[in-house]
Amino acid sequence: MAREILKRPLVTEKLTMLMESGHYAFVVDMKANKTEIRKAVEAQFPEVTVASVRTMIVRGKRRRQTTRRGVREGRTATFKKAIVTLAPDSEQIDFFSSV
Repeated sequence: MAREILKRPLVTEKLTMLMESGHYAFVVDMKANKTEIRKAVEAQFPEVTVASVRTMIVRGKRRRQTTRRGVREGRTATFKKAIVTLAPDSEQIDFFSSV
């Protein structure tokens, strides 16, 4: 169930800086709510205690590509992002241990 809700971790430059203070971001299922996200994170990472969850929907951007056959237009995918804050006494999540 946790695999269906948490699709993948989001790792950007800004979110890497936030990881030091206990904030982690995930791409989650569009239908998942905050309670389900909290349970999924605590199930996938048993040593972690979640303090709060913030969610937002990131709209897809319009993209254009000019080719020999003309202009092709499209969109990037829309996704839901969840920022999870861990409790101060909780362990940290290590995404990079298996790399």
